[in-house]
Amino acid sequence: MNRKLKVGLFGIGLDTYWPQFKQLKPRLESYTRVVEKKLARPGVEVVNLGLIDNPAKALEAGHQFREADVDVIFLHVTTYALSATVLPVVQRAKVPVIILNLAPAAAIDYEKFNKLGNRTAMTGDWLAYCAACPVPEIANVFSRAGIDFHQVTGMLHDDPVCWNEVDAWIEAARVAHTMFHNRLGLMGHYYGGMLDIYSDTTLQCATFGGHLEILEVDELAALRREVSAKKIKERVAHFKKVFAVQPDCSAAELERAAKTSVALDRLVKMHNLGSLAYFYSGTGNAENEDAISSIILGNSLLTARNIPVAGEYEVKNVQAMKIMDTFGVGGSFTEYYAMDFKDDVVLMGHDGPGHIAIAEGKTKVRPLKVYHGKVGRGLSVEMSVKHGPVTLLSVVETKDGKLKLLVAEGESVSGPILEIGNTNSRYKFPIGARKFMNDWNTHGPAHHCAVGVGHMTDKIDKLGKLLKVEVARVC
Repeated sequence: MNRKLKVGLFGIGLDTYWPQFKQLKPRLESYTRVVEKKLARPGVEVVNLGLIDNPAKALEAGHQFREADVDVIFLHVTTYALSATVLPVVQRAKVPVIILNLAPAAAIDYEKFNKLGNRTAMTGDWLAYCAACPVPEIANVFSRAGIDFHQVTGMLHDDPVCWNEVDAWIEAARVAHTMFHNRLGLMGHYYGGMLDIYSDTTLQCATFGGHLEILEVDELAALRREVSAKKIKERVAHFKKVFAVQPDCSAAELERAAKTSVALDRLVKMHNLGSLAYFYSGTGNAENEDAISSIILGNSLLTARNIPVAGEYEVKNVQAMKIMDTFGVGGSFTEYYAMDFKDDVVLMGHDGPGHIAIAEGKTKVRPLKVYHGKVGRGLSVEMSVKHGPVTLLSVVETKDGKLKLLVAEGESVSGPILEIGNTNSRYKFPIGARKFMNDWNTHGPAHHCAVGVGHMTDKIDKLGKLLKVEVARVC
């Protein structure tokens, strides 16, 4: 669903001041227009209700925000205002609120101010700098009313720290918005015996929103029958353009993977999927086994174009992958499987799919005569995540029936990898491989996680606050 993120904005003031200080209200309104421009960006609609300066307007503003279906509200504190001009807005809108405590300048020009001479003019000028004044009052009332709130303190102009934080809040709100509207396909069944990945899917919907679409592998197999020779040829050519197809990949296996890839695209389009988790053994059904054993290349292409796919029916992890992908940093399906104590790195990867958009160089395609632990044989992808800063994210289901987000920041580093046709990377962590391993496992995550490029903990932490989900950081 291509709904824009809607960001609500209102400034606050006190109507008692306007007849006393003629230039104050226009000045404060201009500040809020500056904020509106800074919040605006592609894919975001800013609903600016202007300056709210009395309780009656506050109640109406709450209704307006609710009717506008805003996802989050930025409360711009411009000067002293009554908390009664704030509480009804947020109570009625019922969405997360971020208080913007923004000074119009780095400091008051004290010498110029004190030379104004006219005490009334001086007081009016002073009030234009009083953004910090009502914030404790607002915080007190929100706290007593049981309303979660968040704060950004800084300057209206020339304050990249402040506005980077605002940008992070908007990004986090955009991810929460996307997750709420996402359609997650579930195809097949769990891998028998992997108790850690069994999930409460209702809990996923209750926490993130979204819809779960239950799919049959038979539908994919049926769609494969309809794929034309022309489409297969075109998809093989696309494979050779996107991947580094190795010489030992047979034409027959490339065509088999191409057929499945085209059918997958149709399946995703038919059900309007934004992500997919799958596993199926296909035992006793040749068509289904043929589809599942030729699925990795098609899933990698989907993942690279913002439709992350997780194998082994890993519902929790495909949610983590979707979060990372929506932040624009990838979200490749991975697990740690070995440690290199000599280089103090953790080796992490999986048998596919991979997020080829965040690969170090071109992703290789290799043939496998056997998929370890699974049925069939076919083509697989071999890639490393781009060298540089990375973030691991796991959606963890806790013993008390909740979800939490587990994160760790590290670095993807160069060095030898196992050339076995799997995704494969070397990760260094600031706390060292031993402590990372122990600390990560302490939180009881499943053995899969999502890896994205860049250090993302600050934005993930904001996402957790918007969703009211705990965020635990290992490093």
